[in-house]
Amino acid sequence: MLSKSPTDAMAISSFLNAQTTKRITMIQTSTQKTVDEVIRSRHSIRAFLPTPVAQEDIEAILEVAARAPSGSNTQPWRVYVVTGAARDRLAQNIVEAYLDPTQNAAHTEEYPYYPRQWVSPYIERRRKVGWDLYALLGLTRDNKSGMQAQHARNFAFFDAPVGLIFTIDRVMDQGSWLDYGMFLQTLMIAARARGLDTCPQAAFTQFHRLISETLAIPAEQQVVCGMALGYADPAKAENSLMTERATVAEFATFMD
Repeated sequence: MLSKSPTDAMAISSFLNAQTTKRITMIQTSTQKTVDEVIRSRHSIRAFLPTPVAQEDIEAILEVAARAPSGSNTQPWRVYVVTGAARDRLAQNIVEAYLDPTQNAAHTEEYPYYPRQWVSPYIERRRKVGWDLYALLGLTRDNKSGMQAQHARNFAFFDAPVGLIFTIDRVMDQGSWLDYGMFLQTLMIAARARGLDTCPQAAFTQFHRLISETLAIPAEQQVVCGMALGYADPAKAENSLMTERATVAEFATFMD
């Protein structure tokens, strides 16, 4: 039986290590491309197909999202998943309140999502996304009823088969709201990885009392936002809207 010299053994070991490193690099590159593509392909969908979403898929998405980080592992999120009759009942109650001027005026946001005073560049970005959306829908500035009807679609979850309402215990403070943002993003990415789409919706906060009443949400929980979940309707023009993003040079400062 022939024996290998120490030099041969070192050469074989070096070759195997190089091959292992190459495979790891290929896997890492493939994973990076996949994750980056899932993140980049996520955008707010405002028209969904009626195609049902399996409950096991919803549960799997929530299970992944629960791995989002939170200070001291507090996990401050609570989620109400509404489908079928429950979704329809909630949507009907809110849409009716929104379209009725008297009821609408009686419902106010419990917390300020947007700044009380808009400044540049935020006001320009907000206006641009609004008018870009209305342009795709063929809505002009003087078509107030058309814009109202489009906004009302928020409260029907844009016809998505799954509606999500997120709450947080009132005892939790600002840090936990930061944690909540990471949870919501993780959830949306997990959904996108499964071919599903979402639309996070702060519009629901105006009707927090109506939501709590309809879903029997305990008083110690505060409504954070809503979200539509389902399969995007590729035929709808509004789903082609891809909002612009500032370049890294505009928002990042590198210091050695």
